[in-house]
Amino acid sequence: MAWIWLIAAIVCEVVATASLKLSEGFSKPLPSAAVVVGYGAAFVLLAQALKTFEVGTAYALWSGIGTGLIVVVGVLFLGESIGAAKVAGVLLVIGGVVLLNLSGAH
Repeated sequence: MAWIWLIAAIVCEVVATASLKLSEGFSKPLPSAAVVVGYGAAFVLLAQALKTFEVGTAYALWSGIGTGLIVVVGVLFLGESIGAAKVAGVLLVIGGVVLLNLSGAH
C-alpha cells in the first residue's frame, strides 16, 4: 500500500508543478487552484507513504521520479526543450535514487 501512496504523491506533485507553469504567476484561477490542491494532496499522500518507507528513501524516490516525469511533461505538453545535458542530469538523479535503494537505505 505504501507504494500506491508514494506513486499517487508523485503524480499529484507532477500535476501541481505543471499547473504552476500554467498558472502564469498565479494569474489564472484554475491552474492556480490545481497548484494548491495538488501540492496539498502530494504532501498528505507522501506522509502516508512515510508510515512504511524511510524518509530518505521515500523523498529520493518522490523527488527523483517526479523530476524525471516533470521533464517529460515539460517536453511533451509545455513546449520545453530537451538536450543532452538535461537528459544526462535526469539520468544522474535516477541513478542516485537507484544507488540509494541498492545501498539498503530502505
